[in-house]
Amino acid sequence: MLISKPHLILTCFVLLLTSNLSLQAQTKKELKIKKKYINFPIQESVDRQLVNFYLDGNKLTYNNIRIANDKVDYWVFMDVSRYKGQKMAFEFPANVKGIEQIYQADTIAGASNMYQERLRPQAHFSSRRGWINDPNGLVYYDGEYHLFYQHNPYERNWVNMHWGHAISTDLVHWQELPDVLSPDSLGTMFSGTAVVDYKNTSGFKSGKEDVIVAAYTTDSRDNEVQCIAYSNDRGRTFQKYEGNPVIDTKEKWGTKNLRDPKIFRHEASGKWVMVLFEKTGMSFFNSNNLKDWTFQSHILGFWECPEFFELPVDGDQNQKKWVLYGASGTYILGSFDGKTFTPETDKLRYFRGSMYAAQTFNNIPEQDGRRIQIGWGQIQEPDMPFNSMMMFPTVFTLRTTREGVRLFSEPIAEIEKLHEKAYTWKNLTREEANEKLKEPTGDVFHIRMKVKLLDGIDFRLKYNGNTILHYDMNGNNLNGQFYGGDHIENLTFYYDIIVDRTSVEIFADHGKFSIISQLPEARNNNGFEFENAIEVQQLEVYELKSIWK
Repeated sequence: MLISKPHLILTCFVLLLTSNLSLQAQTKKELKIKKKYINFPIQESVDRQLVNFYLDGNKLTYNNIRIANDKVDYWVFMDVSRYKGQKMAFEFPANVKGIEQIYQADTIAGASNMYQERLRPQAHFSSRRGWINDPNGLVYYDGEYHLFYQHNPYERNWVNMHWGHAISTDLVHWQELPDVLSPDSLGTMFSGTAVVDYKNTSGFKSGKEDVIVAAYTTDSRDNEVQCIAYSNDRGRTFQKYEGNPVIDTKEKWGTKNLRDPKIFRHEASGKWVMVLFEKTGMSFFNSNNLKDWTFQSHILGFWECPEFFELPVDGDQNQKKWVLYGASGTYILGSFDGKTFTPETDKLRYFRGSMYAAQTFNNIPEQDGRRIQIGWGQIQEPDMPFNSMMMFPTVFTLRTTREGVRLFSEPIAEIEKLHEKAYTWKNLTREEANEKLKEPTGDVFHIRMKVKLLDGIDFRLKYNGNTILHYDMNGNNLNGQFYGGDHIENLTFYYDIIVDRTSVEIFADHGKFSIISQLPEARNNNGFEFENAIEVQQLEVYELKSIWK
């Protein structure tokens, strides 16, 4: 289209004026780091601003933040203890009142109430502030279990993906540490895994500690690529590899859906293996050094967050099978030669409900021998300065059933560290059981029970007026999901149940099937109650201590 000269001059003037106004609106907040934290005021009703973070003049990272304008809904923070003495600047595209409220302190704003909030999970890990989702980089090293995870430290909703970090010595009590991976020029930090490179095949080791290497996805608007980072200080900080990305396969697959690398050492072949979600399935790669990867094979039928490991069947070390599953938890059993996975079953399922993207720990010592999983609990904590949680760790086993070999998942034995007051009864009628269940107090429990259906087609367990367990024998449904039971002809059912402030986990028949659910707000204060004609053959109730005390 032809534009006249006067119109062209006017257009240029408007663009110049708009540009000048934009520059005038841009604001920088500068601080010399003297304290441990920087606290930010958040208001959920305002638009996000793309805020650039600078350290001594060099761009450190960027984040989309809802800086408060007039009302502070909650405070979030950045741990800047490692930057003491340096100058940090925050560049905002527009000025808002809340910029002046950003301040340094040696405490987190609201710390006096931390871990005591009304909806704070007491038996499950949740981050001090912000949103969390997929567990990442689960790895054991020298007495510490590392839980890295998808984290938005600046809001209770999904955006700004970092790798958060927490450590534990017993898989029950967790200490949250500073985030280890932040958004960079390639994009935001998506899911991945970590390994201990004991033989320093990567060449990244620079001190006395073994190097921990993380593989992760970087997500941008147009592409997802695979990167690595390494730590020589027991996972406290990570250095991103200067040769990133190590895998970029968009041209090959013609899609952006390329993410979530699972890496592990395959001793039989002497290679590192990566399982990577690509397009509509999982790809397998090999490497000698964790930096250079060679494609080997691909299997269709999975979506996101691959997990892949080998387990003995019925504890027999001479009979093992490989388990491959994706984010939804549907799995296939088969064999693996280091390059190609060969399925031996169709899709199977070990759980249903509000869990996603579960991952298992790498490098657990041989003397332990367990395959331990943690999953993202898609559980909401409304109006809290944090959101979502990790489900309680479970241990996987493969066991032979009448349907064939199946994957079982049960709470780890370490849950007994949280057991406080215990109540144990046997051979009770429903009425007797309900009377006994008036005794336990608190709001966090571990229950083990064995019940027999005597008449009718179903039974229920309620908690404070809400049904938390419903088995329907006519439709063979557990909480609305098909589960045939274990030797259903006996009409006897065993359940392991964890009740926290916002969640319920039910493990049926020693982990043969499990259900994860949001716990609704209480309708009354009646505690636990059974409904319908059952015999309670065994009932154990444990009041649980908080993991934060």
